[in-house]
Amino acid sequence: MIEIKKIKGGVCAARGFVAGAAGCGIKAGKVTRDDVAVVFSEAVATSAATFTTNNVKAAPVRVSAEHLKAGGNRAVILNSGNANACTGEGGLKDAKAMCSAAAELLGLKQKEVLVCSTGRIGVPMPMDRIAKGIAALKPTPNGSAASAAAIMTSDTFAKEYAVEVKTSKGSFRVGGVAKGAGMIDPNMATMLCVVTTDAAIPQSALRADLKRSVANSFNRITIDGDMSTNDTVILLANGLSACSPDMKAFSQALDEVTRALARMIVSDGEGVSRFVEVEVTGAVNDKEARIAAEAIANSTLVKCAWAGGDPNWGRILDAVGYCGVKVDDTKADIFYDKLASVKNGIAAKTPFEKLRAIAAKKSFKVTVDLKLGKGSYYVWTTDLTEEYVRLNLGE
Repeated sequence: MIEIKKIKGGVCAARGFVAGAAGCGIKAGKVTRDDVAVVFSEAVATSAATFTTNNVKAAPVRVSAEHLKAGGNRAVILNSGNANACTGEGGLKDAKAMCSAAAELLGLKQKEVLVCSTGRIGVPMPMDRIAKGIAALKPTPNGSAASAAAIMTSDTFAKEYAVEVKTSKGSFRVGGVAKGAGMIDPNMATMLCVVTTDAAIPQSALRADLKRSVANSFNRITIDGDMSTNDTVILLANGLSACSPDMKAFSQALDEVTRALARMIVSDGEGVSRFVEVEVTGAVNDKEARIAAEAIANSTLVKCAWAGGDPNWGRILDAVGYCGVKVDDTKADIFYDKLASVKNGIAAKTPFEKLRAIAAKKSFKVTVDLKLGKGSYYVWTTDLTEEYVRLNLGE
């Protein structure tokens, strides 16, 4: 029996973790906000990470992946305002320089530091300013909120979440910070996330469980169907709770944190006004259920309908039909929350105004039952508004 309770503290909730932020004017050349952050374990840690599957990978992704091979990573240095992507050999040199500067600050080796960047692609890093910003960092046990704010780009709020878990073997904590609002689509979305825990977890188990948890959280979200060059999720475990929980208990806690942060990212999507869970059931298998769910979630026509509060089921069934999965339109059912809009491929008897009332809500669920097998999959997505277009017209 385990007890999981939400607590304050974000990435610093776990014992022995500190964080901090500083401003150095990465984007504008003058300091208007914090844009550099660090998360640090004061004790030896095990480490895990997942990265974007985009074939165009930013320099920090490549450097972090290399540093992760050695294991035992204890710190993450992050910046907003510049993605350090498509910047050639100079970008790799800059990412390594960020690790070296953080290592010097914290008394670590360069390869003990992982690095994350977010912002505009193709712009050289202003390393003179970044170096000064890193040198000014003063991580503390109360620095989670500041670090979460420092990595924001088009986000409208800082994202942090933490839980404390009580088990028969003792208690431990898991907490994290994340950013993301646009270019969101698996695998993974345009997002950065650092999760920490004071549970004692072997590195091999930690890496396997992070991969599993990401598959059920950050890889279930889509806002605009665009995958980034910089996506990174990092998990550090230092064991300072002296608790070695059963992996089932740890997995539950990790999932609560990753899923909460993933939902925040979707809720904060650029210009969005709806949070929609799309679930496909009754598919031939889980793979086909995923294809269908993502087709619905990424359909421009479907998303525009939702923006207008229109429960247009024809667009949903159309997306299922063109995505390549096995479908029999004479069997398919579609529900808005629990109200049927389609039964056996034709309009249900539910009054349209009742369905419209659901589609007008800020959050609702669309379920498509293909009634062909046991495959199922869910995705968290949004509508598509004029504000999204305005935000992405350029700078």
